[in-house]
Amino acid sequence: MTAEDYLSGIREWIKNARLIDDRFMCVCLKDDVENVQLMVRIILEKPDLDVSKVQTQEVVKNLIGRDLEFDITATDSLGKRYNIEIQRANAGAGRKRARYHSSVIDAKALRHGQDFDELPETYVIFITEHDPLGGGKPIYHIDRRIEEMNGELFGDEAHIVYVNGSCRDYNTPLGRLLEDFFSKDPEKMNYKSLAKKVRYFKHHQKGLKTMTDTLDDWAKEIADEARQKGLAEGRAEGRAEERKDARKNLKKTREQFAQKLIQAGVMTIEDIADAAGLTVKTVQRLAEKKAA
Repeated sequence: MTAEDYLSGIREWIKNARLIDDRFMCVCLKDDVENVQLMVRIILEKPDLDVSKVQTQEVVKNLIGRDLEFDITATDSLGKRYNIEIQRANAGAGRKRARYHSSVIDAKALRHGQDFDELPETYVIFITEHDPLGGGKPIYHIDRRIEEMNGELFGDEAHIVYVNGSCRDYNTPLGRLLEDFFSKDPEKMNYKSLAKKVRYFKHHQKGLKTMTDTLDDWAKEIADEARQKGLAEGRAEGRAEERKDARKNLKKTREQFAQKLIQAGVMTIEDIADAAGLTVKTVQRLAEKKAA
């Protein structure tokens, strides 16, 4: 694949990208207080809420546990914290993942010596392409309750919200917001500020270059990570007693690499097979499995 073909593939991906695609969304909404505020106001039905700070793709390191990368974090004028996550696959929006996100926000919120009562009110919001909870509702609000007190709210001020992208009612503000998240064309979007931002990164020269460079860096990171892991697995394969497991792990690594390139949508099946060291037939099977 030539450099021109590669660039053309990235541009085609951008053309078809939507805000429900987390990589596109994170670039579009970087430091964008106005649009993140719009989203939170609509989702929580709090029209007077004022967002004061926004960050995308914040990485939280955990010295004794699993690191976490937030899609969007925000703070409002009252100090309340918000984490907004975009998830197209139900597996990425599991209930225990929501719990972990909530716990990491809490762990970051207190400094040494602060009282626990100083923990801020928090909201973990998952915007999903499908309906991970299966209730057929457009939105779900989850709070702890006390069973022995007639379900009275526990009042720890830790909230989890799921927004179901498959249930869109155009007659509601939330439904119109979700329509925008699934729109490829900014001219067909409902909220002007969101449309303006999407238009900039799809059609304006500077915005398009920023988006292209970001996706290029992402693809290179994926490739480098896979190569490094593949080298490590390859060295393990040289040891006779571990050869069988190493081959299995190497094949798994190559398939995971191919799946990420398929998701990025910037390379042909043949080029992905060549880059990942797999057969074209194997990559076609992975692509069909993703589409199913």
